[in-house]
Amino acid sequence: DLFVALDTLEQHLATRRFLVGERLSEADLRLFATLIRFDVAYYGALRCNLKRLADYPHLHAYTKRILAVPGVGATVRLDHVKRHCWDDHEMINRRIVPIGPTVDFDKVVLARAA
Repeated sequence: DLFVALDTLEQHLATRRFLVGERLSEADLRLFATLIRFDVAYYGALRCNLKRLADYPHLHAYTKRILAVPGVGATVRLDHVKRHCWDDHEMINRRIVPIGPTVDFDKVVLARAA
């Protein structure tokens, strides 16, 4: 069901800039929170590994588009997402956090620890 939904979103975003038109909406931000985590956390830790977000050109571009919105990148801590997903699911992952995958959203600098 997950990948059917991602395939549907991929088709939808092939002809639209955002989910409900040409302007960013709450729906976009809610989907973004899942998509930005997908490759570093869900793909490996939760075994959602049929495809990566990077394998969906429109979803990947959409995620990059939202990440580029001023202020959004400062909220993204992929290192924290990865550690949380792998550490908090000890029964599944035995608290072994992998080094990869490397996720490159055109080398956008994400939030830095203060």
